[in-house]
Amino acid sequence: MQLYSYFRSSASYRVRIALNLKGLSCEQIPVHLVKNGGEQFSDVFKAVNPESLVPALVDDHEGQQIALSQSLAIIEYLEEKYPMQPLLPEDIADRAYVRALSLAIACDIHPINNLRILKYLSANFAATDEQKNAWYRHWCELGLQSFEQRLKQEARRGLFCFGDQATMADCCLIPQIYNAQRFQCDLSGMPILMSINQRCLELDAFQRATPAAQPDAE
Repeated sequence: MQLYSYFRSSASYRVRIALNLKGLSCEQIPVHLVKNGGEQFSDVFKAVNPESLVPALVDDHEGQQIALSQSLAIIEYLEEKYPMQPLLPEDIADRAYVRALSLAIACDIHPINNLRILKYLSANFAATDEQKNAWYRHWCELGLQSFEQRLKQEARRGLFCFGDQATMADCCLIPQIYNAQRFQCDLSGMPILMSINQRCLELDAFQRATPAAQPDAE
């Protein structure tokens, strides 16, 4: 199994957490998103993922090498193929709830704040670093505040986003908080999220997935 990853990519970070929680090992192949104009645009990587996005997971399936993209699709694949240490609960309604939490981050917060959006703001609208950071903080804080409120009124919350075992929702939340802290977002009014973040980062599976622990960390 091979994971094409970039140490700061929050989408890659999600998959690294999932792999670690399931006790799966893989070869990490760094794809630098900034150097040389972005290695994700190289012909070599496009042969793996034509979307030019990380992560991409290559695995053996029924005797053939397959390449998967999109972090949540990869995590769902791992969940189905390697069901040990499940990242989704058994009950169908609970599974939908954990998916909804995951998608709130992966679809609503992350896409409008990722690297290619920030670069577009600079290249096409002459946005300064200060303006880009303000953009990031606005949308990230707004999304995380909603996430906090949702968990606050949810009886299914436990030590983690759902219950007392880390799920796919935590795989998504922790990388987003990492990025929020990088951009100096105001997280002071989010005690539930920060408590879950601290609890997760005490676990080996999360520690080994952090950007600083990756072979391509700068």
